[in-house]
Amino acid sequence: MSANLAITIALIVTAVSFDFLNGFHDSANVVATTISSRALSPRKALVLAALAEAAGPFLFGVAVATTIGHEIVLPEAISPTVIFAGLLGAIAWNIITWILGIPSSSSHALIGGLVGAVAVAHGFSAIQAAGIRKTVIALFTSPILGLIVGYLFMKLLLWLSRAATPRANDFFKGAQVLTSIGLALSHGTNDAQKSMGIITMALVSGGLIDSFHVPVWVIAVCAAAIALGTFTGAWRIIKTLGAKFYRIRPIHGFSAQAASAAVILGAAVLGGPVSTTQVVSSTIIGVGSAERVSKVRWGVAGDIALAWLLTIPASMLMSALIYLPLHAWLG
Repeated sequence: MSANLAITIALIVTAVSFDFLNGFHDSANVVATTISSRALSPRKALVLAALAEAAGPFLFGVAVATTIGHEIVLPEAISPTVIFAGLLGAIAWNIITWILGIPSSSSHALIGGLVGAVAVAHGFSAIQAAGIRKTVIALFTSPILGLIVGYLFMKLLLWLSRAATPRANDFFKGAQVLTSIGLALSHGTNDAQKSMGIITMALVSGGLIDSFHVPVWVIAVCAAAIALGTFTGAWRIIKTLGAKFYRIRPIHGFSAQAASAAVILGAAVLGGPVSTTQVVSSTIIGVGSAERVSKVRWGVAGDIALAWLLTIPASMLMSALIYLPLHAWLG
């Protein structure tokens, strides 16, 4: 086996590991409200979410993978060392936030990791302004949209169910099975594509394919990895999203999942790599605020917002520090 092929295989394994951690870290986004409202048992919720996560990338295209792999940095700035450093920086930040039980953004971490590694290797001139602009707009407007859509959707549901009996809870519990599937499909579609973009970058830089196009086997591997990670479940973060904002009832879970799925899937189809964590967190806050602003524990929301702000610079710093010894080793 040539050294070039060995490095490419190692990159693919690292990218798949990131994809697994992404599913593990973000499983809370998909199932937290379903579990907290007792619409499904934890294990059933995770199995259902994992199956939908695996199907998502095959149903809605690979526009996000193209954005991540082809539009963020100049193709000539991509090397195995850069990809390694970017991935390891993102993985390190994901592990830190999981240990702390903070639902941070894997999308922010990956983009920050890539930008940090490229900036050290080639300077900021190697970063494509148009791609960064598209990504930043998607990442920072999506939680605002989630907040607004969640608020309006909950207001509409409260008005429609104003004369409902307590039996309405049974309807919302059943409906959450469908919204869970929709949210998992949207998450698998958006987030698995980020690893697809990284693996395809590695294949191009390793000379194994001539141009940037995502092979079917890459789609299958990434879909399986994120599904397996989701099935494993990050219970620390599930507890944060499912219980620490406010007491989630079936109507809240249904509203938050439906609003989140609409925003995330819309972004995925348009090629915008949004943060599922941000969108789900903000829709949960929007849904709670629609019922009563004081219902939300804003201190918890502030801690999560701080983690969002820190994620890109922290992962940039980590990948930059990782790049230096990697460059000395791999060249």
